[in-house]
Amino acid sequence: MLNLTIWSDFACPYCYIGETRLFNAIEELGLKDDVQIDFRAFELDPSASKEVVSSTPERFAKKYRLSLEDARKQIDQISSLGKELGIDFRYATTNYSNTRDAHRLMKLAEDKYDRGTVISLNEALFKAYFVENLVLADRNVLMNKAIASGIKEDDVRSVLDSNKYDDEVRFDEREAMMRGIHGVPYIVFNGEFAVPGALSLDGFKSALQREINKNKPDSTEERPHQCGPDGCQLL
Repeated sequence: MLNLTIWSDFACPYCYIGETRLFNAIEELGLKDDVQIDFRAFELDPSASKEVVSSTPERFAKKYRLSLEDARKQIDQISSLGKELGIDFRYATTNYSNTRDAHRLMKLAEDKYDRGTVISLNEALFKAYFVENLVLADRNVLMNKAIASGIKEDDVRSVLDSNKYDDEVRFDEREAMMRGIHGVPYIVFNGEFAVPGALSLDGFKSALQREINKNKPDSTEERPHQCGPDGCQLL
């Protein structure tokens, strides 16, 4: 069994792109039943408001000191990577907010539900943000996505009405800090070596094949895309 540990955030475009490429690589190699995935929380901005306070182009322009026009161009370039995967990727119109509760619900799913439910919720939360442009801090959004993914309504309410799994989220982030992880996605194969960033489909296939063969992947010339507290790598 190949164990993958993935640190990511639902507001990170390269996380959605990278995980989709990774899952496609697993599918194409016929490894679906041979891979165990553990999801770890990594909030790009733990202090983010639960309310949407600016548009994505405005936030992007301010962060990278770009004009609004140049910010939109960069955002569109990132979106194009998602669209190449068949995702109706709408990064420009995302509604940025706090993602802590979304991560807490993932911890609930991993604690009490099967892997299918965990994978379903993970995909639903990314899709909610980047495709449907919903506010991930919104209670109703989280309720609907969790229930649709197979989680019992009472379990969802129990988490959202409390601070359950908050310690688990913080533990993931402390572990990331101790590992020197400053950007996501960050994927660890069998606890031995790490792939920082969203590799290409072929890059992930190569890493998977080499690990299956008990060899560590050679260094890649790819510049893997990541997002960190200071922003996402620009194309």
